[in-house]
Amino acid sequence: MSTTTETTGTTTRTAPGARRLPGTLWLGLVRGGVELREYVRERDSIIFGFAYPIVMLAIFATVFGDDEPITVDGTTVSFAQYFLPGMVATGIMLSTYQTLAISIAVERDDGSLKRLRATPLPPTSYFLGKVFLSLTTVLVQTALLLAVAALVFDVPLPDEPDRWVTFAWVFVLGTAAGALCGVAYSSVPRSGRSASAVVVTPLLVLQFTSGVFFSVSQLPEWMINLSSLFPLKWVAQGMRSVFLPDEFALAEPAEAWQHGATAAVLAAWLVVALVVGTRTFRWRRHDDG
Repeated sequence: MSTTTETTGTTTRTAPGARRLPGTLWLGLVRGGVELREYVRERDSIIFGFAYPIVMLAIFATVFGDDEPITVDGTTVSFAQYFLPGMVATGIMLSTYQTLAISIAVERDDGSLKRLRATPLPPTSYFLGKVFLSLTTVLVQTALLLAVAALVFDVPLPDEPDRWVTFAWVFVLGTAAGALCGVAYSSVPRSGRSASAVVVTPLLVLQFTSGVFFSVSQLPEWMINLSSLFPLKWVAQGMRSVFLPDEFALAEPAEAWQHGATAAVLAAWLVVALVVGTRTFRWRRHDDG
């Protein structure tokens, strides 16, 4: 069908019968479907990214089992239960920050971003597609992780509605902050080959300093203060407030769950990453102008 327009003065009208272009949101969903299909085809990404929290939970819970219970103020939980919140937090950051930062850096290096920029696809739709991918993978990953924890390792899941409300807002803020941090950080690697090392290393270090692998009470104060500057520590702490008894708040650095501080820090990272990403994002390689 041909498209004709009539121009009168400064007003352009589309002739009857002409097709309107799809909206930005619809194109973002379509792009998200493309991203998801490409992700599923990369089996190594699924194994090492998608299944990582589940595998780590299984390894630690199997090795330590009930021989290493953790007690705070007379309340004891299994190592698997204490380890679960950190793995949920890690899964969020893996599926958002790590996945986006690496994939975008690779797409920039192989010229995919440059070619996409030359198409009619709005930039916003491209980023919506990436967010759709992250949200889909992190939802499935978290659901599987909780199922394995409950069914295989007998980890009790919360039965109070307010805990699931806390889970929801920590999950949403953590996912949003992680996704925007991934987009912003994707401009740091100078090539696709270096992306994995440049992106994974900081996250791996933060897993050790943010109370993911160890009880926060075992970490030195300077390490806790340093990790408090980054989102992972706060997502992990927020998830501990969901899956651990209230007595375990005494084991936190401030002896409280600090929900207000968690929301404030994650929201601040969301805003900062959005501003930095908007100003520094590159569609071309560093050596391509």
